[in-house]
Amino acid sequence: MAKFDGKLTWLGHAMFLIEARSGARLVLDPFIEGNPKFPKGFDLSRVDVIAATHGHSDHFGASGLALARETGATVCGVFELALWLGEKGWTKVSGMNKGGTQTISDFTIHMTQAVHSSGTSRDDRNPPSDPCGFVVETGGLRIYHAGDTAVFSDMALIGELLRPDVALLPIGDFYTMGPRSAAKACELLGVPTAIPMHFGTFPALAGTAAAFREELKKRGLATEVIELVPGESWSG
Repeated sequence: MAKFDGKLTWLGHAMFLIEARSGARLVLDPFIEGNPKFPKGFDLSRVDVIAATHGHSDHFGASGLALARETGATVCGVFELALWLGEKGWTKVSGMNKGGTQTISDFTIHMTQAVHSSGTSRDDRNPPSDPCGFVVETGGLRIYHAGDTAVFSDMALIGELLRPDVALLPIGDFYTMGPRSAAKACELLGVPTAIPMHFGTFPALAGTAAAFREELKKRGLATEVIELVPGESWSG
């Protein structure tokens, strides 16, 4: 795996902070209000880019818009989410779509498929946004954030075309894939390293990192599992 000239911090649930060597900061799936796993007092006073995999309130929603307004960050998301943000008066947006690539600040962002819901909404806490994932390149590393998703066979294409070094994968089950499916995702992606997310936040998200490791072992995979606690960082 390439040496990572940067830092990745888990902020609970599916929320991560990626810091580039230059100091540029990208937040994935901000979930602060209502997130029991968000590390209290964590400094997010400076954020350059926010990338949202979809509009559900535990991934963007009110927290995402509030964070953008507080920091002046550019929001990257699927095109319809960008339109919604414009309607709410936030114009620092860069809407894109699956299969596309763009560079914002020190981050090259590829948008990928995800299999989930989120296409419609009844309120501002869950704005409309077709679900996606991202592969973010910075500091010599390619980080795949799968978003909320089931396992799907085209993860093999993500592995072939974008070659992620580390995968941030939901393992909680119920709303996303669980440990068994996440292990299959590692097989399809061919990733050497995985960091589990979207588990333990609420009782329904019962998957565990231990179960994830066991499923990888059953498949004979050597994928290293990095189990972080909220607020903890990893730099390869």
